[in-house]
Parts: sequence; structure tokens; C-alpha cells
Amino acid sequence: MISPADQAVIGQALMSTAREMGAKLYRSAFSPIVRDGKDASTGIMDASGAAVAQSDELIPVLVGSLSITLRHCMAACPPERLEEGDFYITNHPYRGAHHLQDILIFMPIFVEGRIIGYAAAVAHHLDIGGGAPGLNSSATDLYGEGLIIPPARWHHRRDWLEGNLRGMIAANIRVPEQTIGDIESQFAACFTGIARVRELCARHGTATVEGAMAGQIAYVERRLRAAIRDLPDGTYTGEDYVDDDGIGAEPLLVRATVTIAGDSLAVDFAGTAPQVRTHLNAPYASVVSGTLAALKSFLSGDDVPFNEGAARAVTITVPEGTLLNPRFPAPVRARMEATYRAYDAVLKALGHAVPERAVATGFDSTTSFCLTQLKEGRYRVFIELRDGGYGASSENDGCDAVAGPLSNCTNVPVEAADADYPFFRIEEYRLLPGTGGAGRHRGGNGSMRRYRILEEGVRLAIYCDRFRVPAAGLAGGEDGACAGCRVLRGDAVIEVRSKDDLVLRAGDVIEMWTGGGGGHGPKSDRAAALREADARLAGLPTTA
Repeated sequence: MISPADQAVIGQALMSTAREMGAKLYRSAFSPIVRDGKDASTGIMDASGAAVAQSDELIPVLVGSLSITLRHCMAACPPERLEEGDFYITNHPYRGAHHLQDILIFMPIFVEGRIIGYAAAVAHHLDIGGGAPGLNSSATDLYGEGLIIPPARWHHRRDWLEGNLRGMIAANIRVPEQTIGDIESQFAACFTGIARVRELCARHGTATVEGAMAGQIAYVERRLRAAIRDLPDGTYTGEDYVDDDGIGAEPLLVRATVTIAGDSLAVDFAGTAPQVRTHLNAPYASVVSGTLAALKSFLSGDDVPFNEGAARAVTITVPEGTLLNPRFPAPVRARMEATYRAYDAVLKALGHAVPERAVATGFDSTTSFCLTQLKEGRYRVFIELRDGGYGASSENDGCDAVAGPLSNCTNVPVEAADADYPFFRIEEYRLLPGTGGAGRHRGGNGSMRRYRILEEGVRLAIYCDRFRVPAAGLAGGEDGACAGCRVLRGDAVIEVRSKDDLVLRAGDVIEMWTGGGGGHGPKSDRAAALREADARLAGLPTTA
């Protein structure tokens, strides 16, 4: 039986290890989306494949389903066949991964010849091949989206350092220096995790460390079940919509039914729209991650980590053939939009259960903005994930221009983009006051970036949401403003759809703006001091 002191010390050390792994990954990464945007995550798993500790300052949607992915790898090659130096790798969305750009690596942690856990690292890569650089919005199946890496066992020295696997991946992508460099950073993170866990075993004993791993998971499950027990029993439903499938104009319904009974909670997504032909589908692992993130944010505070215990406390049902669990080989590149709507629908359902804790809907969208150029035989790929406004609560305004709650990415600094990419220039980056929904507490504001294209042969690809369906206000609060994008070409204005792809010309100016979060409560109830602050932010005259 592990002592409470050992549990606290080792549990925090495991959390620190996951964070150190994350820092190692993004600080050694080559691409701006990992190095600057921090679109990556790391974690420590136990020997069964359960997530124990995860890098909570990085990407929630990439860590909530690590155990699903690892267990697909373990099924492909049983752990008893693993040797020192082996690793699992995959990006297969229908084998526990998210979309092809997210490559996951798991390395076994051997102590005295026995596997006691795994170090995990996942990163979003700029290009993974397929029909277009960076983002192929016209793909009609998974094969058109890029190189598929099925769950498999490889050896780091033999298959990576000596070039077999590394060479195969590099030959299928357009920016091999950055992609291979980022994978190297994932290995560096995993080796860091292995070293730290071995140090813990040497200091405290292997059995004690394994006991602390189990204790960490049990603690999270216990805390979440206690929080569920405090909720009123019943069945509650929440709904939200993806703007469209990128072809038609019809919104796509996402419905979540939450059933609470004692300390058990079940989420069922029956009633959600069927899968679509375009890449707006979300694979099962992404939906599980998004759902767990919503539940944890509603049920617990910062003192409760995110690990396998959260999954053990709830049951998640996602009907096959829907937007949230498509059948192979449906494309899934833009899976975050539907995943965000699952997140929002779950929070809306929980808000019906406890209205005083309900929060207005945020912009809650991934704005994947991709500029690429092929020049003199070399591709350059720029991808950034934009911000938006959070929804307001009964106590506070929503945050302005921040990453979506499932993303937690940072923006790519203007200076970094200028240094790395000579074919465009960012001319403006500013907040958009007034885009948050009005209310007693207003929603967070969105932002705008303006890009000038400097050379010919540049392509823009984008996927986003809330161009049509705004973030909803709550309790009398108003909806947030919608997002939008346009290209200014001389006197012409070219409207860009939320899921679009077009060739640009030198001199074109792109304006891309994100939406705001919903307001909470009637705007007539807003305090005078807050109205004055809003006016100052917008540069309007005030009475002060």
C-alpha cells in the first residue's frame, strides 16, 4: 500500500515529467506550428496503456484519447514482443488517432527488463503528403489526405536512425526537413520521459512508482464521480451546429444527450447528422477527447489532472456512420469543427442540469489558415491556428482572442512568420471590439489578421466554422459575431468560404477575422463602469 506522501510526491513528479517532455518537444521543434503554436502533447502511460500524466499546458484534444491509440498499437504488436529501443507509431484516424497530420509515438519504459509504462508524444505536422500541400480540402477519402501510418512496432536505431522508416516518410512529404525534425523532437520528448520515470524507480522503487500510477488514475476517477454525484439526476440534451459541409449550405446538427444517475454519467450522440463526403467528419478518438475535456472543465478544477480516470467515470456512445464517428475511409482532416460542436453540445446539456454554472457558447472553432508556395522545386508550408472569443458566464466577461478550449495553441508571432516565409507579410493584427455578444457580461472578442501576398504561385487553403452559425448567447445575452475571410484584389473583393481553397496573386491582401463568444444576461443589466470600458476598448467617446 503506497503512503499518501509517496503518492503526492511521485504523482506530482509524473505530472512534471509530462510537462518537461512537452517543453522538450516544442523547444526543439522545427516547424512554426509546433515550435511557436505548440500544437503537440506528451504523456506518461502505465503498462496497460492507461494515461497517467499528461502535459496539461498543451493540447487537450490530443491527450484525452492517448490510451485509445496506444491500445490499437498494442493490438497490432503485443507488448511482450517489444524490445529496448522499440517504439509504436501511427497516425491512422480509424485506429485510434485523430487526423493524418497528428503523428503519435509511444516508447516503452523498461525497468529491469520489464515494461512498466510508455512515454507518449504527439505533434501536428505541416505536411503529410496527399493531394495538396498542408491541407487538401478537396479530398473525398482518407487516401487523398496523405500518408497513412498504421499502428506498428519499429526500432529507433534500425528503422529510424538508419533510415528505413525515416526515409519512407520523408519521401512522401513536401517539407521533409520540418516534418522529420518535428518527429525527432517527439523522440527527444519520449527519451526524456523514459529517463525521468527510470530515475523515479531508482529513487522510490519500481513497485511504489507503479502504485503511484494507479493512484493517480484512481484519484481522478474518484474526484469526477464525486462531482457527478452532486449533479441532479436526469437526462439533459444540448445541440449545436457546424456551419455546413463545405459544399452545401445546410447546417450539420450535433446532439448530445447526457444522463446522470448517482455517480455515473453517460453521453450519447444519437441524433447527430450523418457523415459527409468532405473532410468535416470527426473520428471517434477526437470526439472522446472533446467530450472528456468538456466534462472535466465542468466537473473539476485545476487541482484535478487529466488522465484515464476521467474516461473511467463516464460512458460515451457515438453512433457509427455519423459526423462524429464516420465509416472508413471518410476524410477527417477538418475534424475539429465537429469535435468542437460535440464539446459545446455537452456543455449545453450540463448547463440545463445546473443553470447557474452554465456558460455561453464561445467561438470554439479551429481556424486552420494555410498558405503554401512551390518555388524552384521547394515547397514552403505555413499553417497557423487562429484565436476567437470565449463565451461569458454569470460572473465574468468572456476572454478576448484566445485559443479554443480544445486547442490551447498559441499564435505564430508576426516576427517568426516574417523570418521564415518570404512570400507573404502580415500587415495587421488587432482585436475586434464589439464582436463579443452583448450582455450583462459580454462575450470575448475576436481578432483580425491582414496578410499581403508578395509573390506569385501562392495557394490559400482554409477551414473554419461560425461563418454562419454564431456562438449563442445565454440567459438573455446576445450572440457573438461571426467569423469571415476575404481577398482584396485591386478593386475586387473575393469572399472566401469557411472551407475553401484558392490560388492567389502577388499583391492580393487577405483579411481573416475570427468571431466572438456569446454574452450572458440582458445587456441592459451591464454595469456602467463595464460599458465605459467597452467604449474605451472600441475607441468610442465615453462620459469619463
